[in-house]
Amino acid sequence: MLGLPKRTLIVIAVLVGVIVLYVLGSDKQKEGAGAAQGGGAAPAANASACRMTVTADILKVRAAPDQKAAQVGSYKMNAEVDAEKLVQNGYRKLGEGKWVSNEFVKPLQGRDCG
Repeated sequence: MLGLPKRTLIVIAVLVGVIVLYVLGSDKQKEGAGAAQGGGAAPAANASACRMTVTADILKVRAAPDQKAAQVGSYKMNAEVDAEKLVQNGYRKLGEGKWVSNEFVKPLQGRDCG
């Protein structure tokens, strides 16, 4: 009889872990989909600033413009991200310590991404 409650606790712990991962993933997707760094709406001050949309299923964010650089995040397809005009070694700079393969992002219409 002691085995049943132990198994039940294990099942509950696994379910809680899955729910936590799901919630964390949803937060990342919202951030990638246009939430501002502070958690509010996307900035609209400069409509011509470089803003990109992700074209890959999952796009890895690297710490440097190199495939071997540490992964520091990821975006899902159709996420919108602010970016810089700088492209090095086929990687576009999103911000300090954040680079993505330029092959898997495209500028939003009317945005200046040089």
